[in-house]
Amino acid sequence: MLVSVIIVNYNTFQITCDCIESTIKHTHGVPYEIVLVDNASPKDNADDFLVRFPGITLIKSKENGGFAKGNNQGIAAAKGDVLLLLNSDTILTEDSISIAANELKKRPDVGALGVRLIYPDGGLQHTARLFRSIGNEILDLLRVFLLLLPYRKRAELMMNRYFKCDFNTYCDWVIGAFMMFNKTTLDLMPEKKLDERFFMYGEDQLWCYQFFEKGFRSYYMANTTVIHINNASTELSKQLRLLKIFLDLELKIMDYRMGKNIYYYVFAAILTLKEMARYYIKVAVFKLSGHKMR
Repeated sequence: MLVSVIIVNYNTFQITCDCIESTIKHTHGVPYEIVLVDNASPKDNADDFLVRFPGITLIKSKENGGFAKGNNQGIAAAKGDVLLLLNSDTILTEDSISIAANELKKRPDVGALGVRLIYPDGGLQHTARLFRSIGNEILDLLRVFLLLLPYRKRAELMMNRYFKCDFNTYCDWVIGAFMMFNKTTLDLMPEKKLDERFFMYGEDQLWCYQFFEKGFRSYYMANTTVIHINNASTELSKQLRLLKIFLDLELKIMDYRMGKNIYYYVFAAILTLKEMARYYIKVAVFKLSGHKMR
């Protein structure tokens, strides 16, 4: 079992080097290769990566085609039968790749596998998710009633922030910062590659849904942890812009899943109102207390 670790770089030379160094330092239990795709970074000299890491495979893209296209370029050059999409802003602190690969080998029904992700300060990132639905959006609005349920039931019913990521479980999709799958699973996809319709954001959910359409589930592992820097903007004005992008992508995914019917439009109304209300609550909390909600 050879694991191909695919990393896409765009203007983050030192961060990407830290990711590669941590991968080399901590991966011992399985044979692996590192395939680095530089997405035409205007600020980085891609050849400098080979000076630091002569053993990697470097692909210099002629354009920044986005996250999906960059990963597909790496996959095309990969020799492994197991593929790991690893964000350039992740840091391994243990042999997470071997732990994940051995778990994937035991679960032929799994399409995408993810692991526990944390921020550098130790804060939890909610890695395991369910596909959105009207029912779950309404339950999220009525969260006070969810708190009456036993934790395990609440976590399995809702996932995301209702789940402390403290046990291994099947889920609908996992965050793409660490996403592992078999090459044979990808071979079932159209053109035997990842869907490139999204430039950045939302791809992970789309890919997991496409794996689901082929009969595969996603799986989350709590027993190994990876640091994901994830420098999302904390400026509220930029958060609003990202929120609008997020809403647009969620609706595109729902359109892909369900089509534009009554269900779609009801879902769109509930999701948009809920998330915009949450944003303005964040603004109010910041103005009153000076603290930013994550």
